[in-house]
Amino acid sequence: MRVLRRGDAGPDVAEIRSMLAGLDLLTLPDVADAAQHGDFDAHVEHAVRTFQQRRGLLTDGIVGPATYRSLRGASFHLGSRPLAYLMAAQVHGDDVFSLQERLTELGYDGGRPDGVFGPRTEHALRNFQRDYGLVADGMCGAATVRALSQLSPRARGGRPVFLREQEQVRQAGPRLRGKRIVIDPGHGGDDHGVEVAEARESEIVWDLARRLEGRMKATGMEALISRGPQNGPTESERAAFANEAGADLFLSLHCDRNSSPEANGVATFHFGTGNGATSTVGELLAGYIQRELVARTGLLDCQVHRKTWEILRMTRCPAVRIEIGYLTNEQDRLRMADPAFRDIVAEGILVAVKRLYLLGENDQPTGTFTFADVLRHELAKY
Repeated sequence: MRVLRRGDAGPDVAEIRSMLAGLDLLTLPDVADAAQHGDFDAHVEHAVRTFQQRRGLLTDGIVGPATYRSLRGASFHLGSRPLAYLMAAQVHGDDVFSLQERLTELGYDGGRPDGVFGPRTEHALRNFQRDYGLVADGMCGAATVRALSQLSPRARGGRPVFLREQEQVRQAGPRLRGKRIVIDPGHGGDDHGVEVAEARESEIVWDLARRLEGRMKATGMEALISRGPQNGPTESERAAFANEAGADLFLSLHCDRNSSPEANGVATFHFGTGNGATSTVGELLAGYIQRELVARTGLLDCQVHRKTWEILRMTRCPAVRIEIGYLTNEQDRLRMADPAFRDIVAEGILVAVKRLYLLGENDQPTGTFTFADVLRHELAKY
């Protein structure tokens, strides 16, 4: 589909308005207008932004592929259509999310509920069908939906997938040695990201990634960088790299931009959906990173947010994306251009990772834990 934005018109826009009305984000008079004009007006833009915010999408008021897919998916409920794993075009939707949640409640591990019918969902569904005497074809049709609705959950009190994440961190122990971390400097190659004056996002985050890599390796961690200095993989390729490497954590580094030169600060993002699902460990790590960077750098605290961006959704391990400073803000830009400032940022991220694995044991106040402290902790007996 074509990208739709304010000012566009036609049957594509009428479809968007109809879907938004079905989600109670547009009033009926707006839908009546759509039948006559099909305009992408201010009402539609506001409704799209509201939907995007609820769903953890980029809140730009523009209907691109991700927003359109999410709008289409929001119209489905479990049982409204057959579900199956298709390699060429994976099925997305709220009905898939409901299926994943239900399988998890019944004790079948289909991975992170993300609304995408992938191979892990199919595997969990086949196991369920086999256990309950159904045809184990990996397709969720009427008979499977009936069986899913008739059975009582085996798991209560929390989201088992994310509780497993927490348990994996606990079992990994407090030491950093041996932990495998993928550091993902954003953009690269022909994609330079934000460019203002002589500051180029792809180069800044590449340098930051190298500084963070060096500190992590000094602690005994296995730090892997997702790209080289001259190439720019897609988000799915970056996620695949982390998955194939068996990463314990995934850290994506970016700088931000805004049409207003006054916008400034740091924000951290983790996987989370509009249905309330969130990566427990991802959220915890994002919080540690956010607090450390705010305390150490003096950047404005733009908070921690849940998103469904591909880079967060497609990684199997806990993942965060850090937007460090606005290059469109002169003060933020001057800070990020300073190598000494990037050293401070790298130390803050490393300390945040250490805090995650300490789980509150032998910790120190935010902003006071140093790289030397981390090294001493690595040598101490637990």
